[in-house]
Amino acid sequence: MMNTVQLEKAKHDRKRFDCGITALNNYLKVMASQQAKKDNTRTFVLEDEQCPEHIIGFYTLTMTPINIHDLPPKLQKKHHSVTSGGLIARLAVDHRYKGKGFREWLLIDALRKLLTASETVAFPVVIVDAKDGAEYFYEKYGFTTFKDADNKLFITIADIRASIVEYGN
Repeated sequence: MMNTVQLEKAKHDRKRFDCGITALNNYLKVMASQQAKKDNTRTFVLEDEQCPEHIIGFYTLTMTPINIHDLPPKLQKKHHSVTSGGLIARLAVDHRYKGKGFREWLLIDALRKLLTASETVAFPVVIVDAKDGAEYFYEKYGFTTFKDADNKLFITIADIRASIVEYGN
């Protein structure tokens, strides 16, 4: 059974990880542990079951300010006093594990964690900054692009909740 755990500097081989995108590799290698220590972000990794120090993929979660006027009018009206949302800041899979469904699995795991968080500290949307043309990937899972930013997308917590109930996940 696959499970994500928080990144552990001493346990996980961050130097081995290579998703092919320098900025994502560098974040995992240099910044992820520092940001977690400062309580700015949490980075979760999917370990290789055969070799747990090897990272199959990772994602980083945090909160982000939102401009309510960037949302569609229907959501602006419903959430007029909202100032923040959940953020999937980064999501990547090591090139050695690509094409095996891990990116989708990591996205669903991240959405589940954010849904759980929203039950304790309410926020209505999850935002993602799609790197290097990944918008299509997120759109397949119900994300909508912000009207003025092609690489910034969102999905409502209500839609995440409905999807999880619909698929029994």
